[in-house]
Amino acid sequence: MPRPALELADIFRQYGETYRREHLLPRELLRAMRAIEVCRTAALGGHVDQCSQCDYQRISYNSCRNRHCPKCQNSERAKWVDNRKSELLPVEYFHVVFTVPEQIARIAFYNQEVVYGILFRAAAETLLTIARDPNHLGAEIGFFAILHTWGQNLLHHPHVHCVVPGGGLSPGYERWIGCRPGFFLPVRVLSSLFRRLFLEALNTAFAAGKLQFFGEIEELQDPAKFIAYLAPLRKQPWVVYAKPPFGGPQQVLEYLGRYTHRVAISNQRLLAMDNAEVTFQWKDYRQKEKHNSRSLTLPADEFLRRFLIHILPPRFQRIRHFGFLANRYRKEKLALCRKLLTAPASQLLPDAAQCLLLLAALTDQTPIRCPVCGVGHMIHLETLPVFRWPAKPPDTS
Repeated sequence: MPRPALELADIFRQYGETYRREHLLPRELLRAMRAIEVCRTAALGGHVDQCSQCDYQRISYNSCRNRHCPKCQNSERAKWVDNRKSELLPVEYFHVVFTVPEQIARIAFYNQEVVYGILFRAAAETLLTIARDPNHLGAEIGFFAILHTWGQNLLHHPHVHCVVPGGGLSPGYERWIGCRPGFFLPVRVLSSLFRRLFLEALNTAFAAGKLQFFGEIEELQDPAKFIAYLAPLRKQPWVVYAKPPFGGPQQVLEYLGRYTHRVAISNQRLLAMDNAEVTFQWKDYRQKEKHNSRSLTLPADEFLRRFLIHILPPRFQRIRHFGFLANRYRKEKLALCRKLLTAPASQLLPDAAQCLLLLAALTDQTPIRCPVCGVGHMIHLETLPVFRWPAKPPDTS
């Protein structure tokens, strides 16, 4: 895949220093900005390869490996997808999304770790509780959830995507209970329980002094005003929706390959950078027409601000597993699921050729053969050192 004409790193290198001077930023944001700026440049070192036939040389610089860098997610995504292949089941898969109202998003903006944690737990407990109800599925399900905090326009929009096999284990673990074709659980029931569980957990966090309030919501430090602020949310419906089901395991693999390790914006969506402005492509999903792509131009400092609000707290897990896919039980319960479904794992995967094509697409690996002559092999010649501050590497951007 050719390098995009404009990259997020170019914008950070052009306007990042000015933004840092004008704003007091926490350490994790400074670290992410610096990582994106120096990713795959001489600052991080690298290596030199040479063709064994035509003497062509190629310099490859190291990646920053920051989870918010759009250039560093391909290899991580490939590893994660490869690990998930052994967990697929021969059933229909469903995609359920839990979204919080704008009033909650304002609180989450200043309390990311606490509120995002509540979002994960409330969504997970909602699915597990309704699925266990004999009036619905009556089974123990398993699933994983992915946190996204952005909308297409880079504004703050916290929501969790859940990928769920269509069925679960019966209460005595003696049989597999499958969903009706094309239907998982009623979203209105999910929405009602999710709202109650989330607000209960948020009130508990407030009572324990775990929430902080600044700016336009500073007055919510007053318990009476906090209760009044949440009161309307107890009556309005919360957005929980189920996307069309994936189908079988192959469709799930394709989805995971392009979705799990996304960052707030990819390099492919960046269109232009000039006159201290950044233009990027976005989709307005409120418009019902099929082709709803459009462009949005923002001042560079506003673009950087919007991107940086999606930097997660250090060590915060944005992909989590629940139910029979929880880390503690996954191995033994997956084996039981397959036994009850009478399908070995080898039958669920695409063939070897498809796996190789998928891996190559995810990792964007450079061919081992020389790209010039096509005959020789690239041989490692030299390792380039990492430049430590205050030493300055040559400009390779």
